[in-house]
Amino acid sequence: MTGDPESVFRPGQREKPAPCQASCPNCGDIRGWIGVIAQRSKTGVGREDAYARAWRMITDVNPFPAVLGRICPHPCESGCNRSEKDGAVAINALERFLGDWAIAAKLPLEELETDPKHESIGVIGAGPSGLSFAYQMARRGYPVTVYDEHEVAGGMLRHGIPDYRLPPHVLDGEIQRILDLGVALELNTRVGRDITIAQLRDRHDVLFLGVGAQKSLPLDIPGAGGPGALTGVEYLARVNRGETVDLGRRIVVVGGGDTAVDAARTARRAGSAVTILYRRAREEMPADEAEIEEALAEGVRIDLLASPVEIKRKDGRIVGLVALRNELGEPDGSGRRRPVPVAGSEHDVPADAVIAAVSQEPDWRGLEAFCGDGRWLVSDDIGRIDDDVWAGGDVLGLGIAGMAIFHARRAAETVHADLRGKLPGDGARGASAIDGEREAAESVSQAPIRADRLRMDLYASRPPAQPEHLPVEAALADAQAEVSLRLTEEQFLAEVERCLSCGKCFGCEHCFMYCTPLCFSRVEEAEPGSYFALALERCEECGKCVEICPCGFLEVI
Repeated sequence: MTGDPESVFRPGQREKPAPCQASCPNCGDIRGWIGVIAQRSKTGVGREDAYARAWRMITDVNPFPAVLGRICPHPCESGCNRSEKDGAVAINALERFLGDWAIAAKLPLEELETDPKHESIGVIGAGPSGLSFAYQMARRGYPVTVYDEHEVAGGMLRHGIPDYRLPPHVLDGEIQRILDLGVALELNTRVGRDITIAQLRDRHDVLFLGVGAQKSLPLDIPGAGGPGALTGVEYLARVNRGETVDLGRRIVVVGGGDTAVDAARTARRAGSAVTILYRRAREEMPADEAEIEEALAEGVRIDLLASPVEIKRKDGRIVGLVALRNELGEPDGSGRRRPVPVAGSEHDVPADAVIAAVSQEPDWRGLEAFCGDGRWLVSDDIGRIDDDVWAGGDVLGLGIAGMAIFHARRAAETVHADLRGKLPGDGARGASAIDGEREAAESVSQAPIRADRLRMDLYASRPPAQPEHLPVEAALADAQAEVSLRLTEEQFLAEVERCLSCGKCFGCEHCFMYCTPLCFSRVEEAEPGSYFALALERCEECGKCVEICPCGFLEVI
């Protein structure tokens, strides 16, 4: 920055999108809520006040931080620039800590508008998308009723995720806060059996479909019908309901996604020897890598590049299956290499039961009028099906819970804006979320700031916090025991300090200290992202402040 004496290095203060936020489907202000806690001593905010502020920033877009802090595959961390130095910030573990802290503190969700609205809202499905839509509408003053066919709310969060990953009391706590906003819940109510779509449209001004993809597809091979052959969703739902599901000593799970791994680990907790049969290579398994590693540690065997072709039975009882070896060919529509069967590679795999976890789709019984292509609902690009019908979550195509929550929030903001006759964002959002995402709205073409724009050498090396895990023996002995433990508060406070605040001032004072003509002056009321005012009329354009800015907030203009 100090080469040619005639060069001009005029500094400017400009926020840039952070890669963690760009990688998150729900677009939360991750850098912002972490900064509220990490920078609390600079802004004069007390510790618990900082926790509450951060939690409210999260829940403005996601009412399930304790849940997603446990089950989300955290794509935000894959974009974290800190991974270029000593490991990504443990964002997921931080979110979980705050979610659990808020449950213990009994913090209520925040209402945005207190004036009651007359338009009635009906929601079909009490899963993550349906409940999130209900939350976003109820906090804006609308009367909301959620209908679900099950005896308890939660959708796939309840029925498809084992207790050892998501304890029921955590899910209960975050659902109850939504209900506390006045949301009515009608359980054991199946649309098409107990109430018709026509009746719902008569009751409500707006409907939201959040039924998810709770129908698991069976294997299409000989022998797949009959005792001992279950789908992954069916198996997990029965176990989660407290049923004793005795499938025998040897279990084969077919599939490589999260449901397959969850089913395999659940079967291990029942004392079975478990093999996962997956048709592609390990690196192409769609399941979360950490979950795969934990399954292996618990004794689950993974048989790769193998596909089932027949389930063998004797007197109706499963005695094994026949599998075929594969080799990988060219990439298919998923981007993964296509499995190609190897002729003559048939081999027997011993089994007493087979769990199929190969795919899922919505159950359209009673909702046939909305079924777009026979499997998935077809909507416009913001989830609108009709003037008064919206949808979100897996009903639009399989995805993670964070995406389902985003679909719901996007729909709710637009519905509210339509009903009130204003643009989305004009009073339809919480102030913290608007502020946190304004940079993305103002610079759609601006790419997230990357590690090469930061001064990594100015940050001390410190590896990420690692939550403790229950020992394998203890985990297998207690099927309900949560395996991944929460960060301690000491770990939590140390981890927020690891955030690089990529693209946004965090008050390090480097510019203030290195500027000889005193261009930088402290602002009276400091807050994350705003610590120093810049007086360009004093600037000698040496460029030192830009060179020394660790987070890339200062740039040459």
